[in-house]
Amino acid sequence: MSASHKSLHSKLSIGGLLITLGIIYGDIGTSPLYVMKAILGEHIIDTSIVLGGISCVFWTLTLQTTIKYVIITLSADNHGEGGIFALYALVKKTKIQWLIVPAIIGGSALLADGIITPPISVSSAVEGIKTYYPEINTIPIVIGILFVLFTIQQFGTKLVGKFFAPMMLIWFAMLGTLGGIQILDHPEVIKAINPYYAYHLLSIHPDGFFVLGFVFLCTTGAEALYSDMGHCGRKNIRISWVFVKLTLVLNYFGQAAYLIHHEGSTLQELGGENGNPFYLIMPDWFQPAGIVIATLAAVIASQALISGSFTLINEAMRLNFWPKVRIKYPTEVKGQLYIPSINWLLFFGCVGIVLHFEKSSNMEHAYGLAIVLCMIMTTILLNYYLIMKRVKLYFMVPLITIYLIIEGCFLIANITKFAEGGYVTLIIAILLISVMTVWYVAKKINKSYTQIVKIDDYKKVLMELSEDLSIPKYATHLVYMTNANRIDELEQKVMYSILQKRPKRADIYWFVHVNILTEPYKTQYKVTEIAKDDIYRIDFNLGFREPTKINLMFREVIRDMVKNGEVDITSRYESLNKNNIVGDFKFVLSEKFLSNDSDLLWHEKIIMNSYFLIKKLSLSEESAFGLDSSSVKIEKFPMVLHAPDNIGLTRIVK
Repeated sequence: MSASHKSLHSKLSIGGLLITLGIIYGDIGTSPLYVMKAILGEHIIDTSIVLGGISCVFWTLTLQTTIKYVIITLSADNHGEGGIFALYALVKKTKIQWLIVPAIIGGSALLADGIITPPISVSSAVEGIKTYYPEINTIPIVIGILFVLFTIQQFGTKLVGKFFAPMMLIWFAMLGTLGGIQILDHPEVIKAINPYYAYHLLSIHPDGFFVLGFVFLCTTGAEALYSDMGHCGRKNIRISWVFVKLTLVLNYFGQAAYLIHHEGSTLQELGGENGNPFYLIMPDWFQPAGIVIATLAAVIASQALISGSFTLINEAMRLNFWPKVRIKYPTEVKGQLYIPSINWLLFFGCVGIVLHFEKSSNMEHAYGLAIVLCMIMTTILLNYYLIMKRVKLYFMVPLITIYLIIEGCFLIANITKFAEGGYVTLIIAILLISVMTVWYVAKKINKSYTQIVKIDDYKKVLMELSEDLSIPKYATHLVYMTNANRIDELEQKVMYSILQKRPKRADIYWFVHVNILTEPYKTQYKVTEIAKDDIYRIDFNLGFREPTKINLMFREVIRDMVKNGEVDITSRYESLNKNNIVGDFKFVLSEKFLSNDSDLLWHEKIIMNSYFLIKKLSLSEESAFGLDSSSVKIEKFPMVLHAPDNIGLTRIVK
């Protein structure tokens, strides 16, 4: 992390607090748009349900968001970065293999819910227009806003980001003010802070427990809050959360105060077909401005989640959970990236959600089921993080048990949403889990069947090949990418390519290895001289959020080596050498295909065939490494799994 990045985001400052408001709280900050509306639905307003519901909301924000995420989970940072994959990268050091399971399930669930958050936030805000035009069809407006939102992603959020912070400050100030006015008129609603009202609703009311499924919507943004920690820093989030939580609680209690004094009515009677207590507590003269502010806040909430999805996919690629896709860096801001394929997949997913559910009230039924799975997976990984940190068992065991019980209850309450739309996000999550699992397992199978050889065994023959004038020169500098972690080893296929496939004479052989670290931001390299002026190895150590631009990085390393007098890269052709012309560089990449000689088990067949199908749709190796295609040669190699040792042929002798 650069010094400027640290000073801006890691230290407590007014600027940092404002940036935090604009980036971190979009999702959780727009939840008052739909939570109380979802809790009541089309039922008659009942004081016990309102007070019980608002008590559940208060204690969910306190136990789940404040204590679990803001106080405990934010401490589990990976060099300042957060999120389920950053947490997995930390606990990976425990060498417990199965922790990959909660990481993949959690990451997939978070991405799946990312498809429903923009539609529900924007729809809830835009539907405020129906207060004035009850017959208006809001679907085209919602899709139009989403299209503009996804289109501007390619330009980065640097300019728009300056607008985010003041806009969200206005939003939270509006939430607190509107709620506070209602509480001043009906201060008795404050008694709902007493957890007895939550207990009464959950234990006595016939449908009380299942209200939890809608109460849970108030904390769905907590996971996104953790994922975006790297943008602002822990201190700024913790301090600003005090203000954010206060405004959220004021607004929720304000909505409850209004509803209690309209007991016996329904939301539809109070505000028409799309009656929403969020808009009902606004004075008539303020409603047009309120709708505009709510829509802008919903767009900002969606923006934060889209950016978070890009970061999540980037981390998944670096951790070998996701196929390589094209990444663009629209601005110089550290960590800001744009993934075109994910951007438009998200857009079409959001449009599909809008067309399928039509109204935000229908989307509420689908929302939350996947994210509660993500939260449970975070709790499991957090347990192992606390073990790593040697936290006392008498503190850790009750803590993790309490959160597994709370989130288990939320999961059971949300299960009822499955038939009403929850299946949509679960199907998306299962598809994402399948892709991540196939990619990860196939990579492991691939690695286990890769033959590794010692460079020392081939050093002499490579040096002699370099001097063998009877073989036409293939390139002045021949560069191979290698996955071998040890500096004294190489894949056997690399030697096969140089010595047998077609003998490749070069003046200097370069072997380049990229090592992805468990920390987010680091760019280091190490040069190993295997044979002076003949064979070199370069190891790049890159953080899991760093771009892999091997072309630029390799060029910079060569420039430094020339400057230090470690290598001479001028062409060794006499006429070119005399004029100090730099020799050519040729990269050779291997592309595997599944050999017909493979004898696969049934599950390996499914995994490997799926892997190669996904690979066809993913980014090519040269693009993934950021190499110039004009200087790259792709060689195809058969991948043989379980090759039979002896077919059992019988020779016929005359």
